[in-house]
Amino acid sequence: MKKILFISMVLLLSAVLLGCTAARNSADPEAEKPKDSNGNAEGGNSEGATITYWYWADNSEYSQLMQDIIKEFNETNGKGITVVGEEYPWDGGGFSETLFTAAIGGGGPDVASFKLTSTPLFTANDLLVNLDDYIANWNKKDDIDSNIYDIMKQASGTGSIYLMPWNTQVLYVYYRPSIFEEAGVEVPTTYEEFLTAIEKTTMDTNGDGKTDVYGFGMRGATGGQEPWGSFIYARGGSFDDLTSEASIQGMQDFVDIYSNGYAPPTAPTDGFNEIIANFKSGKTAMTIHHTGSSAEMVETFGDDVSAFPFPAGEDQWTSMGDTENVIFESSEHKDAAFEWVAYLAAEKGQEDWTVATGNVPVSKSVQELDFFQNNEFMKASIEGMPYAGIVPIKDTTTEWISTIWPNTVAAALLGDRSAEETMEILQEELHAE
Repeated sequence: MKKILFISMVLLLSAVLLGCTAARNSADPEAEKPKDSNGNAEGGNSEGATITYWYWADNSEYSQLMQDIIKEFNETNGKGITVVGEEYPWDGGGFSETLFTAAIGGGGPDVASFKLTSTPLFTANDLLVNLDDYIANWNKKDDIDSNIYDIMKQASGTGSIYLMPWNTQVLYVYYRPSIFEEAGVEVPTTYEEFLTAIEKTTMDTNGDGKTDVYGFGMRGATGGQEPWGSFIYARGGSFDDLTSEASIQGMQDFVDIYSNGYAPPTAPTDGFNEIIANFKSGKTAMTIHHTGSSAEMVETFGDDVSAFPFPAGEDQWTSMGDTENVIFESSEHKDAAFEWVAYLAAEKGQEDWTVATGNVPVSKSVQELDFFQNNEFMKASIEGMPYAGIVPIKDTTTEWISTIWPNTVAAALLGDRSAEETMEILQEELHAE
């Protein structure tokens, strides 16, 4: 983040030296123009507008899908709006830097696909349109859960919405019904039942005195902070105060699962590939991920795999991944741009994209389609959406996720640091000024 902020300052200084920001540093030129009914300068209305849309696609099928969605919107919007879709590679997050560089230099698109973690950088440079009024006047605003809007506000750190929800990935618990049956365990509906299920599904199935099945596939390496967060909130803790008694208890629960032998011995260093491999091999009875793994789980187990939302304790939380859309302040057609992002959020574009990609829809009406309601993995995701959240987005977050969390938690799991000491370090490093 600090590197990107430095780059932004260099680019901004260059723009000033070239005289490109003279208008931006003077009185707002839009203030002198007549306004339309939405408060935009004339020329910002929808009729006959052409807007550019930058997006990334994970594969060639998704690339063609987006072009098909754009084509359908262009043909059916009834206002002569034309969206021109321009695909750029994700490039391990390089898309966001490309987008920022273009926008800060006075170029870039009208609309772009976006990640929540990029929000502070773009809003700090006044690059994004505040969507509060647009959403307040949108006839489908209630089709999206209020918690999703709250997450958008949290990402901006301003109490306003700068991102239009599009699609999500919500973590839930995968489990093996056959192992549950053998252990005499029902699907847990409370956090305490979940902890008990982890214990009971840890079994020596052949009587040789060694554990054959571990109750929980724990992710101790990078990325593990997401499922771990559910344990903290289940005890009533939060990312806001990781040193509270409740947060420390959640950490202790996590440690106890490992120290009691309910997770594989490799858990402190297990990442995504390891927890999925352990589950698919039958080594673990439960693990936590999202719908992105569901197809391979069904391919491996058939009917012998299912899912449930992480159960509630004193509180309830699960991690949400995202892809959203944003409108840029530089756009001369903000109304038309909103028509497009609304189409992707709660109209035919939402249905077409989420059905084809397997992402979880943000639209409640799309969630009610049989395609989603008849899929147990989608249902678990949808049930988790009202209490889903994100790790706080701060200057410290990237290092905290990639280095601080895995190293600190690994020490706790191995008994080298107490739960209280662990949480003190995690609190200090995440919330460092």
